[in-house]
Amino acid sequence: MGVKERRALEKELRRNQILDAARKLLFETGMKAISINKIAQEAELGVGTIYFYYKNKEEIFAALQEEGLKLLYAKIENIYQNKKKPDKKLKEMGTAYLQFSEDRKDYFDIISYFLSSSEVIFPLNLKTQIDLSGNKILSLISSTIDDGIKAGIFKAVNSRRFSIMFWGTVHGLVQFKKLKNTILNGENHNEIYQYSIDSLIDGLYSK
Repeated sequence: MGVKERRALEKELRRNQILDAARKLLFETGMKAISINKIAQEAELGVGTIYFYYKNKEEIFAALQEEGLKLLYAKIENIYQNKKKPDKKLKEMGTAYLQFSEDRKDYFDIISYFLSSSEVIFPLNLKTQIDLSGNKILSLISSTIDDGIKAGIFKAVNSRRFSIMFWGTVHGLVQFKKLKNTILNGENHNEIYQYSIDSLIDGLYSK
């Protein structure tokens, strides 16, 4: 490994240290109680090192949010690029979101934390940056619906609005998993989740 590659690896390791520390503190104390000093202590790094990579704690949490969205985008894009019919792709996209919440719970929890927050956490430039990552995912869902409309499988709908409804619905359904001992007592969450996705897609079919 050359000097350039070694330095790049070291930078990546430092970033991961910072992000892992910030993620841990977020769920222990909430964002308001977190400072750069606390992140540095948790990461066992100097404060100056933190500031070398990020201007403030908002940039750190925006980076966490973006990383999660990029991982999710890669899963959805992989489904979009396959040769299956649009309705099959859409169902797989819905299933992939549930899998993402289980396989990458660390990033899913970050996304959920900021989605559910009633406060304005990020300044406009960071919010815009994060929203662009989210919009890329919505665009893939929307394109899948448009492909289905063009193929005569789906009826004509506003694909952008449907994609927002689709993502919002599956996100809410994932959260319902927490209610397994109350509302979902005696029910199979995965079966309800799949039933809901099928019902959404059934509403798209051209009669």
